This record gives sequence, C-alpha cells and structure tokens, in this order.
Amino acid sequence: MTNTTIETAGATGAEGTAVQAAPQKTKIVQRRWGLLLVVTAAPHSNDVITSALRLAQSVLDQGKTVRMWACGYANMLTQKSHGDTKLINTRDPEGYYPSSAHIVREMLAANPGKFAWIACTACSAERGATDHIAEVRFRSPMRFVSTIEAADQTVFIGGA
Repeated sequence: MTNTTIETAGATGAEGTAVQAAPQKTKIVQRRWGLLLVVTAAPHSNDVITSALRLAQSVLDQGKTVRMWACGYANMLTQKSHGDTKLINTRDPEGYYPSSAHIVREMLAANPGKFAWIACTACSAERGATDHIAEVRFRSPMRFVSTIEAADQTVFIGGA
C-alpha cells in the first residue's frame, strides 16, 4: 500500500498574525482493489474483451473489487458515439444487442465502489478516443505503476 505524509503550514491567529503551530501529519492511504485488469487488445479483433468483461463480472459476483485499465484501442469501447445499442443484427432484427459503452455503464452502475473503468489519457488521445461516457475515469500513464501497486492481483490481457 502506498502511504504519503503531508505536513500542513502554520495557522493564522485571531488578529491575522502568523502563529507557528506544530506541523500536522495527514496520512493518505491509496484505495486497494482486488483485481486490476489491464486490457490492451483492439476491441473487435477477437474475444479478448468479452473474456475480460466476463472475468471482471465473475470476480464481482464473488464480492471482490475490480478495476479495469483500458490501453490502446481498448479505449474505443467506452466512447459516447456508440450509444446504447449496436447496429441491427440482420439475422435477429428484433433482438437487443447492447453496445460496449452500455455494458460498461451497466456494470459500473450495478457495482458502485466495487468496479471502476480507467481510460489511459495518452492512449485515448493518440487514437482520438477522447469522448468517453461520463462514468469513465482518466489516468495518466504516469499513474500506472501506483495503480498496479494498489491491486492485490494484476492481469494483462490482450497482448502488447
């Protein structure tokens, strides 16, 4: 777990004069997650994304916490432009097929505080995928190591 100590500055007296107070220490404790899934696959190239979402749901069903970090083209999954449904399936025109953004939004809503989705800011910007659904959190690649340290287990899925 990452701990950081912050010292606060001196206080101000009643008449606006500086009063030297003893430094106060505040301990900031980074939140722990049971599983960090780092997804690096292109969204529709194979079944990696489906497998990652199923793995995440299985871990959530066990009452554990999951954080997903989308790298590369996986950032396309949570774009607002997807809407709530995929295009009509010509083999099943009456069927309902939710978009990836809708699935992620539902998982986040069903698991508050237990499931989080992170979009890598650099990967998103490189691909023009900057219009994510509101529930997605953005993290700089500079925070990647601390995100790994905050997880009990980390799984990379999808290749390099």
